[in-house]
Amino acid sequence: MAPRILLARHGQTEWSLLGRHTGRTDIPLLDEGRRGAKLLGERLRGGPWQGLPGVEVRTSPLVRASETCDLAGLGDRAERWDALMEWDYGAYEGLTPAQIQDLRPGWFIWRDAVPEGESLAQVSARADEVVEWARSADRDVLVFAHGHILRTIGARWMGEDISFASRIRLDPTSLSVLGWAYGAPALERWNDTGHLEG
Repeated sequence: MAPRILLARHGQTEWSLLGRHTGRTDIPLLDEGRRGAKLLGERLRGGPWQGLPGVEVRTSPLVRASETCDLAGLGDRAERWDALMEWDYGAYEGLTPAQIQDLRPGWFIWRDAVPEGESLAQVSARADEVVEWARSADRDVLVFAHGHILRTIGARWMGEDISFASRIRLDPTSLSVLGWAYGAPALERWNDTGHLEG
């Protein structure tokens, strides 16, 4: 079987709830986020995942992702990896899209990037590093990370420009699977939050 990559977005935080751009600020999970992480773990221990035996696990070192990984029961198998950190939003860190629009009308992150932060090319290159690693061996992998970097990984898995990521949103504590269809990279499952729905 060709290797797949499973993507787990971190649980809810105060800033994600408010829509604030959370790049490198180390924001902890809310109680809702911790609950969601545990539910994600329960789901991964059940069918069809069966605890993901043999799956290699990596996590962003930022606490909201690493805690989600820990609470899902996979922290003891996970390696922390800086390539999975969220976009460095530079001068826009902590701001909402509306606040940024007030400063820079018409701004669109997937086209314009951010001042004093990472460029589109830098974020895309980190995503390419993750994709290359995921495809490098005959096993599935699971990563715990953040909305914008995971969306970029999804776009780059399919060979699309980073701008494609604007059309594939991700909710907190969602599960996605990047796989294959007819021998080509494909979205097998995207933004699945069924485990949160009781």
